Amino acid sequence: MSAAPKETKDPENPPAAPAAAAGPEPGAGEAPKKGKGGKGKESKEAKEPKEAKGKGKAGPGGKAPKFVSDNPNFHYIVRIANTDLDGTRPTALALTGVRGVGLRIAEVTCRLGGVNASEMIGNLPESTIESLEGALASLATKVPGWMVNHPHEPVLGESPHYFGPDLDTRRRDDINVMKMVRSYRGVRHERGQKVRGQRTRSNGRTGMAAGVLKKTAREAAAAAAKEEGAPAAAAPAAAKKE
Repeated sequence: MSAAPKETKDPENPPAAPAAAAGPEPGAGEAPKKGKGGKGKESKEAKEPKEAKGKGKAGPGGKAPKFVSDNPNFHYIVRIANTDLDGTRPTALALTGVRGVGLRIAEVTCRLGGVNASEMIGNLPESTIESLEGALASLATKVPGWMVNHPHEPVLGESPHYFGPDLDTRRRDDINVMKMVRSYRGVRHERGQKVRGQRTRSNGRTGMAAGVLKKTAREAAAAAAKEEGAPAAAAPAAAKKE
């Protein structure tokens, strides 16, 4: 028996070369170049634009919009005891802007005036504002003596509560009286030293620094010693020449 003839390769249709064997075509399959840190032009275009600073804040420039009330009679500035108060704040907190009125006194004033402490003070009518100011003026007669800021008045024999500009005036008068009678506190006020017994070794030092004064005194003493020593040394030298 004769062997079957072997299949001959078709030279006209050669098999396709594998993709790995053939080199890459120029310009094909190349990744786009990126800058440092992967921030190339294409990567920047692919990214979404960043949100502006002040995220979550409304209004231009990242500032919160101002409060605008629906009440046509709303007062954005309320004047009590010669002090301008913010009308957008609650009544109790707004009253603390008056000098001499703390949160406790403000709450008591709201109760005496029949005003809700959490209500915006700008929503209150003029009549209610006047009642609040009247409650502040008569506060000393309606609260215990330990709540007022001037419980012992030696001249009037009363316990008034000063607020606003009257508080600064009364404080200045008290200091002047202490200076006139030459009390310890008055003398300390005159000298500009601590009044309530604080330490003065390391804090509250006034005038020039002590170290600078000592250094200047030493330099002056050394210069004076040199001047005195120079004529004394010249006298024995003149005697030897004779």
